[in-house]
Amino acid sequence: MKHSLLLFLGILFSLQPSIAQDKVNQFDENGKRDGVWKKYYPGIKQLRYEGQFDHGHETGVFKFYCEECKDQPMATKDFSSNGTKASVRYFTIKGKLVSEGEMEGKNRVGEWVYYHEKSNAVMTREQYKNGKLEGVKTTYYPNGVKTEETHYQNGLKQGENNYYSPEGVLLKKLNYLDDKLSGEAMYYDANGTVTIKGYYKKGKKNGLWQYFKNGEVEMEETYPKPEKPE
Repeated sequence: MKHSLLLFLGILFSLQPSIAQDKVNQFDENGKRDGVWKKYYPGIKQLRYEGQFDHGHETGVFKFYCEECKDQPMATKDFSSNGTKASVRYFTIKGKLVSEGEMEGKNRVGEWVYYHEKSNAVMTREQYKNGKLEGVKTTYYPNGVKTEETHYQNGLKQGENNYYSPEGVLLKKLNYLDDKLSGEAMYYDANGTVTIKGYYKKGKKNGLWQYFKNGEVEMEETYPKPEKPE
């Protein structure tokens, strides 16, 4: 009797892994993914992704791995907040947070934040609408001072594009129209004094360009330059 009981328990425990395995990668009665799903890279035991579906819809946190990641995901998507958007985070293979933001389907939306490689300081903040840059994109030095500020509309540079020194001094002030340099361009030295002033049209220098030294005009050029006779 005791031998039979031990044999029964042995068989039961040996079946548990297969029973648990049967509860992974399942479909509901309508053929939609349901419950826990795990996928592995071909030929190795490294997870490619893991997460949970609720009758075809992602729910909770999904984790995505590279072939050398082991237990550290390269990206996570959290579908807990609502049914249409996911909070997304990207990591290095050592677990350092690279960037984070929201996605709606395959499109980035709202604010995305990127971090400096060797610190947790913010490197870039940018805004998205329907997967395209929209609004102000700001880049920072590791000390938190702005290094560049660019305006976007429907994925294209539109309006001012400013560059700053680590001390916060404006070094360059440009303007864009439909992703091409257009309008007045100003260049400054580390003290904020104008060194170059000119204009762009459709991405090329146009009209009068002036070059300054000690606050005085040192040289002038006009664009486009006349063609030299052959």
